[in-house]
Amino acid sequence: MAYESGSEWQFDVPTSGSKRLPPAARYVESLTHQGYSFEAAIADLVDNSIDAGAKNVVVSFLRDGGRLVSLLVIDDGQGMDDDALDIAMTVGGQQKYTDSALGHFGAGLKAASLSHASALTVVSRTKRSPSAGRRWLTAHAHQDFTCDIVDSRYCQDLVDRYDGVIGWHGTIVRWDEVRAFETVTTGQTDRFQNEMIERLETHLGLYLHRFLNRDDFHIDIVVEDVRTQEELDHRGIEAIDPFGYRLPGRAGFPRTYTAPVEGVGPLKLTAHIWPPKSLLVAYRGIGPRAERQGFYIYRNDRLVQAGGWNGTRSAETHHNLARIAIDLPSQPNRVFSLTVKKDGVNVTPAFARGLEKATDTNGGTFVQYLREAEGTYRDAARRSTEVQRKEVIPPGKGVDPKLKRTLRDELPTLESEDPITFRWEALPAGVFFDIDREDHVVRLNKEFRQAFSAGRRTGSNDAPTLKAMLYLMLEKNFRMGRSSAQRDDEMALWNSVLLTAAQCEISRGEEDAR
Repeated sequence: MAYESGSEWQFDVPTSGSKRLPPAARYVESLTHQGYSFEAAIADLVDNSIDAGAKNVVVSFLRDGGRLVSLLVIDDGQGMDDDALDIAMTVGGQQKYTDSALGHFGAGLKAASLSHASALTVVSRTKRSPSAGRRWLTAHAHQDFTCDIVDSRYCQDLVDRYDGVIGWHGTIVRWDEVRAFETVTTGQTDRFQNEMIERLETHLGLYLHRFLNRDDFHIDIVVEDVRTQEELDHRGIEAIDPFGYRLPGRAGFPRTYTAPVEGVGPLKLTAHIWPPKSLLVAYRGIGPRAERQGFYIYRNDRLVQAGGWNGTRSAETHHNLARIAIDLPSQPNRVFSLTVKKDGVNVTPAFARGLEKATDTNGGTFVQYLREAEGTYRDAARRSTEVQRKEVIPPGKGVDPKLKRTLRDELPTLESEDPITFRWEALPAGVFFDIDREDHVVRLNKEFRQAFSAGRRTGSNDAPTLKAMLYLMLEKNFRMGRSSAQRDDEMALWNSVLLTAAQCEISRGEEDAR
């Protein structure tokens, strides 16, 4: 029926037809300005791998000599055929996600990738379809949404190159012309690379910690020489549980509160009080503590907000020990909404109203919980008998990730200093180790490497017991700068004793072999 003008208010806007208005090609440019951090972008790609059923994910930095040239995210998920690739590479192309999926908007692959790279390539294979690929070049996409079909032979060659991960099915996401890589000045690649990997380890370890705590899921970061395929660095990502303290800061915690949230129903809040002055990375190593107090919100076991009070109160120092875990309902609702980057949650006032009414099984209120957290913090602040450990230069390449994590948990680190690297090299016969103070390197005599391998294959992170001992002994020599007669004498003593011990190990091994 045609609209007839009148004085009455129209509760529904009258229409006279419709027309299709596809997005302009320039819309792709908006994807490059979503504000994704590098770590959040990689996490979004790993989300896709998890949704595809992957058990193993590898983030590979490709180097050509002194330059970082590309980045790959490789997984052993179910893979995609041609039709699925077309959907995946279409902006908003994923029309429907299951309730348990980590994907949410259908834009993550494109927005996360194009925020950092000018070329995005996806190559995939399934059990029933051959390797296939698509490529976005932002220069082409800005003109007419053109997506390239990757040569099928190259797709198969790339899959074969990483058959140690992919096997019968899987996916490779490739970034080229990575803008951050192109800004690295000559001679700074190692430092830039290490800082980027450290941030990525922390972000993935935190936001995906529930997955990483499972026995059947692993994420590795490797650095690979693009020409020789030599592995220059390899780190396994360890879970960083924001509730992973050994003992709670107050008896009776964690404690569960139930908040009646209109539009959602009963919402469980698991309230924790961290032990005061904890040195664990999960407490002090994931960002400023004032920003990490508050709500830790999960969606399908994926952390989507790490701290913050969502407008219900302001951050205060005496609440630094208060952390609350919330698992969002799997069904969509009008109270909680994710940010596109999955690094925060927007809430309506219904959440704050529910929080005011939240109680535990004994009728205790959420406000009382905050008072207990505050009291624990203030009591600890009044005590001055706690032993303070000195800040140390952190361990770096050549140290097993689990050992590195323990050292960082136990010792406060000087993050402004380059980490200490361990390398096996050719040294004079009478030397077990020496150090390069300027470049923060401990050199180990490779003649004795097999003595500490126990017959296992050696690798960049081998001999963890030896390296842990040397790190604890030698770290101060890097931190204190110039040498002294006393420290030089100590190192000469340690060198002599360790050299003899290594020779004894070799002799015992030869006797056993006979």
